[in-house]
Parts: sequence; C-alpha cells; structure tokens
Amino acid sequence: MFDIKDLRVSVGDKEIIKGITLSLKAGEIHVLMGPNGAGKTSFAQAIMGSPGMKTSGSVKLDGKELLKRPTDERARLGLFLSFQNPEEIEGVKVSNFIRKAVAARGGKSQDLDTMVKAHENLVNSAAKLGMDKSFVSRELNVGFSGGEKKRLEILQMMALKPKVVILDEPDSGLDVDGIKLIASAIKDLSGKDRCFLMITHYPRILRYIKPDFVHVLADGKIVKSGDVKLAHEIEEKGYSSYTGGKE
Repeated sequence: MFDIKDLRVSVGDKEIIKGITLSLKAGEIHVLMGPNGAGKTSFAQAIMGSPGMKTSGSVKLDGKELLKRPTDERARLGLFLSFQNPEEIEGVKVSNFIRKAVAARGGKSQDLDTMVKAHENLVNSAAKLGMDKSFVSRELNVGFSGGEKKRLEILQMMALKPKVVILDEPDSGLDVDGIKLIASAIKDLSGKDRCFLMITHYPRILRYIKPDFVHVLADGKIVKSGDVKLAHEIEEKGYSSYTGGKE
C-alpha cells in the first residue's frame, strides 16, 4: 500500500534523512522510534510535502508517486499526517474546518441533510475521545491544551478516514486516560483499508496498541527493526546503543 525507497531529505545544505526504505502493507501498524534530533518529524513532514525540504528517492501510495505532488494532492490520494505541534487558527471553527476538509477529499455533496449528519457524526466521534460536544464549535486549536490538540488531530483522522495515517507523537501531552482513548480510536480505524506509521519517543502508547513492526531511527537512518519487544527493550535500556552512547 505504501512504499518508501531510499528517501533522502535535506534542508539547506544539511542532509537530515539519509536513505530510508520502508514498506507498509494494508492493515499494518508500524512504529518509528528514536531519540530527539534523529529526524523523525522531518521524515514525516517530507512525506507530506512540507515546503523548504529537498527530497529524492521514491514515496508511493497504491503505486502512485507522491514526491512530485503538492501536499493537497497527497492528502486527496489518502495520506494523512497528525502534527506534533498543531497550529492555532483564529476564526475557523473545528466543525467547519473538518467539514471542508472532508469535502475537499471528495466527500458527499454539501446539502443540508449531509451537513447535519456530518455534524452529528463529528460530535459522536468527539465524545469517543472524551470531548464535550461544545468542542467542535471552538476555534481551531485556539486556547487548547496540548492534550486537546492531540485529540483534535485524531478527530480529523476519524473524519477523513485516510489510507495512510502518519501520527507524529500522538501520545505527547496526554495523561493515561487520554492515551487509552486515542489508542482505542486508532484500533477502531485500523484494518485492511489502511496502514499506520506512528512516530514516538517513548513507548507508552504501545501498552495499548500492538504494532506489527518497530523501527529505530538514529542520525537519519533506520538502524534496527523488530517487533514490539524492541520497543520494550528501548524503554528499559534507552537509545545509547544506537547513538554511540548519546541519548
């Protein structure tokens, strides 16, 4: 479903991602772990088409090359990225933002009945994430806590139902109850129609989600891959063995 081959990413004269090859099949959950500064967020942003990054290699979704396409086209093809630090946008309500995003992805026509049903579904999805119905009427991320911003990213995922879901540290800023709710939403959406790539520094969320593969990123390269046991090993021993003694 999602194939990355020899992806290299540079910002200015500095190479950040140094040749990553990764293949995600439909239904799989992959986890990318690594210390601060390893290049995890840059990797995700480059896949999504962040400006200012020079890329080479290949990133294909259902056989379609993404690297030469703009970000909005990548999203329409089914790529989704939840941000580590989402932006605040004054004057834009959560409900309107998500409704227009779904429409831009080729959703149903925006007649009144469709809009009402979509709003009801959005409120119900928000409730599953432990958020009051008033949440969807607030301005996008304005005055939100770190945990609320993370839940909003997951709410967008639930509404868009993308094919490839990239989650950049979805558990940061959340307490245990929040992590459980997000893990439950991910499990509900997982299945043969999509795959997940979760980026994390700590393996807390893996107590509630069992990934198919865990990869360690260090100095812009994947240096080891394994199953969930690798994540527990890192939790116990840290990243020093992959970073030359540096965390």
